[in-house]
Amino acid sequence: MNIEATICRLRALEPEDLELMYGWENDMQIWRVSGTVAPFSRHVLSRLIEEQQFDIYATRQMRLVIEHDGQAVGAVDLFEFDPHNRRAGVGIIVDSQHRAQGLGCDALKALEQYARQTLHLHQLWCSVTVDNEASLKLFRKAGYVECGLRREWILTSDGALDEILMQKIL
Repeated sequence: MNIEATICRLRALEPEDLELMYGWENDMQIWRVSGTVAPFSRHVLSRLIEEQQFDIYATRQMRLVIEHDGQAVGAVDLFEFDPHNRRAGVGIIVDSQHRAQGLGCDALKALEQYARQTLHLHQLWCSVTVDNEASLKLFRKAGYVECGLRREWILTSDGALDEILMQKIL
């Protein structure tokens, strides 16, 4: 499956993506935004890739690789897929070397089109800590609006951070 965007495309995970995912999932700088607290093994990630062959209705999640000029530069996730209420959570990672090039916003727009036209979703949502200015800027630019605040929701070594809830009605 390929979903064409303006400057990038979204594609299904492939076994060849294992090392790339291993690097992203085990980058401790990203753990706070992904809710990760322990490293992922290659075995676990390999199983995740295998599970992506199953329908989102069965797994309730989907990861797509963001490609630009034939190179994997990031990933977008749909998670907590709720077909009854027609909504899903959204997560995105763009490799540090490819940020600030419009790829994240382009990938979100393509994902939204897929969510609306193929999955018939009514809304997408995300949660972003107040200090994650790049993600807040990205989601605002993509048309997400703030709809709530969780006070002192994410614990860090420097204290607790508020988390902003954002959503986009499709």
